[in-house]
Amino acid sequence: MRFSFRSLTTQVLIAIVLGIIFGAIFPKTGANLKVLADIFVKMIKMVIAPIIFLTIVVGIAGMGDVKRVGRIGGKAILYFEIVSTFSLAIGILIATVFHPGSGMHAKPGHADISMYTKQAAESSHGVMDFIMGIIPDNFVGALANGELIPILFLAVLFGIALSGLGQRGKSIVELFEKLTDVFFRIVNIIMYYSPIAAFGAMSYTIGQFGISSLRSLGTLFVLTLAAMAIFIIVVLGLIARFYRFNIFHFIAYIKEEIFLVLGTSSSESALPRLMEKLEKYGCSKSVVGLVVPTGYSFNLDGTSIYLSMAALFIAQAFDVHLSFGQEVLLLGVLMLTSKGAAGVTGSGFVTLAATLAAFPSVPVAGIALLLGIDRFMSTARALTNLIGNGVAAVVVSKTEKEFDDRNTIKPEADPSIRAHS
Repeated sequence: MRFSFRSLTTQVLIAIVLGIIFGAIFPKTGANLKVLADIFVKMIKMVIAPIIFLTIVVGIAGMGDVKRVGRIGGKAILYFEIVSTFSLAIGILIATVFHPGSGMHAKPGHADISMYTKQAAESSHGVMDFIMGIIPDNFVGALANGELIPILFLAVLFGIALSGLGQRGKSIVELFEKLTDVFFRIVNIIMYYSPIAAFGAMSYTIGQFGISSLRSLGTLFVLTLAAMAIFIIVVLGLIARFYRFNIFHFIAYIKEEIFLVLGTSSSESALPRLMEKLEKYGCSKSVVGLVVPTGYSFNLDGTSIYLSMAALFIAQAFDVHLSFGQEVLLLGVLMLTSKGAAGVTGSGFVTLAATLAAFPSVPVAGIALLLGIDRFMSTARALTNLIGNGVAAVVVSKTEKEFDDRNTIKPEADPSIRAHS
């Protein structure tokens, strides 16, 4: 691969390194630079709702067959549930075998975790509450508030209704396609700012927590990374091999998006470009438009691994012994609470608080132990979520026979990897 300073990948990577150096040398100033990353994430979130709505509507209306929409959606949900269960099981298995929290003999401290427990309490996680939460109070409100799952619900209904209009709805579909192109162009403009955002995010992390934070609770952090690596290489690798594509080639193909997530700790920051890349890779536009946005709510593999390992770590740190049956119960609780967690920094922490609140034998106060390294955990789980959703789109496209190998752009041939234009 040709090295070029014009490449967005190169710029983001350099910004990350400079951010680490700046945060270490000027910690007070670096700690105040989080706003640079917040601006970028906010700009991306600004266009996420319309992009998801438009792409799903266009994808469903383009299919024309409501049964086909249901079939693709059903396959995607089934795939998400199976793969998420594997990710949860891997996290629980590794935490059970290696006991990263044992020996800490922690006791509830006075760290302020009220912001997380309050958010967890306000976020209902019961089955009926979850179902009711899918349906927005009004059409405009869901889009205005950027509520991902209600937006998916609205987009599916709108797409099915538009599909039923036949020729009468063709002009609306064409309008939505043009609007989609406009919003993706906005994303391309925003992307020029991403290296600055990555610099600010890393300066804040190192400035706020110090270089020593890279070693804090090192065992848990390393084991979590190992669990995610095992999941990507073994689970996703076997899935990719079964469907005749190489997981390492695929990761190399989306490395620009991976570096973007690495810099911002938000998988949402790469969502629009990931969808574009998957279409170039050979996936059907309609499948990408339905599977990827849905996966951002229902296929959070990295978040699942983090939640399972963090919950067991806290239990071990407080000397709470969990039987095999209790661990199975914990897995069941996590299968529910992990659904709908957004890909934004910090959401996994709030979801962890909700999980522990639903599992009273493990003290919720234990999440204070993870405050120092949650930023790094957030980055790791966002990367895993990104790769997992990309693989899901390829798999569903192939099962639907809507994957065009002739369109597949190899990593070394993709001009967007060599230079950002």
